[in-house]
Amino acid sequence: MPESKKLVSCYNRGCGKDFDPNDNNKDECCHHPGSPVFHDAYKGWSCCNKKSVDFTEFLNIKGCTLSKHSNVKDVIEVRAPIVGPQLSRPPFDTPVVKVEAHIAESLKELAKTYAQKSAAVDKGTSYEGPHSNQTVCTYHPGVPIFHEGLKFWSCCQKRTTDFNVFLSQPGCTTGSHKWTKEARTVKCRWDWHQTPDNVIVSVYAKKYDPTLSFVKLNPIRLNTKLVFREEGDAAFELDLELRGLKKAEPGAWAKLDFPRTVASVEPPQPQEETVEEDDSVDLSTVEAIQSMGKVNMTAE
Repeated sequence: MPESKKLVSCYNRGCGKDFDPNDNNKDECCHHPGSPVFHDAYKGWSCCNKKSVDFTEFLNIKGCTLSKHSNVKDVIEVRAPIVGPQLSRPPFDTPVVKVEAHIAESLKELAKTYAQKSAAVDKGTSYEGPHSNQTVCTYHPGVPIFHEGLKFWSCCQKRTTDFNVFLSQPGCTTGSHKWTKEARTVKCRWDWHQTPDNVIVSVYAKKYDPTLSFVKLNPIRLNTKLVFREEGDAAFELDLELRGLKKAEPGAWAKLDFPRTVASVEPPQPQEETVEEDDSVDLSTVEAIQSMGKVNMTAE
């Protein structure tokens, strides 16, 4: 009778199958090489960003990497927290550094289209002083559209395949000049999680202009701006005072940031003085009232 195979359990995360150690030469183990992440009721893996709010679904998330099985258990090393002097926090307005962005090729092509649209929109009358407001503005209230080689405005539907002809098309509506752009804001979903060494902030957005958008950092500040040209240069902005120092200090962050609120100080309301009719005057009382009029304001 053939000798029965001795199977052992695979301890790679997300696998849990039994395998023959003598027949383990193929990449048949589908597992998660990363670590589990639990944040804001979400449960996921750091290696593939698959998330779920249900713990059973989280346990059943299929692995994202293939390799050989392993029956070696992970050794979890627990160390006592490092106790030492806390690092001093730099000022919030410490100079920020712009983070170099890695732009996908598809987004680069989209940025070229935005540049062409910008050239079309920006061509017009220049402001040369208050008298410029007296002239009539002839413009396109719609947006430029580039579709299947055709170039036209959504407001008048005059179509052409030549870009220069498109730029020279006169406006279809008259009105007053508008010399400045309205600042519009959009909402984007964003989230954060952390590892022992890093804090990761993710902003979820589509079709933003990478040439006008940026991410800037200093040791305690995150300043992000995404500009959406297709929505009239609307922008998403995130400016946070970070709770920690870029993980320069040991330990986990309980929250990502400190809410920045500017407290309004209302001036004290004048109080009506009650004057009693009395022929006698106490000079010491008058001097005391005069000295009370000198208020020393200090800021904590």
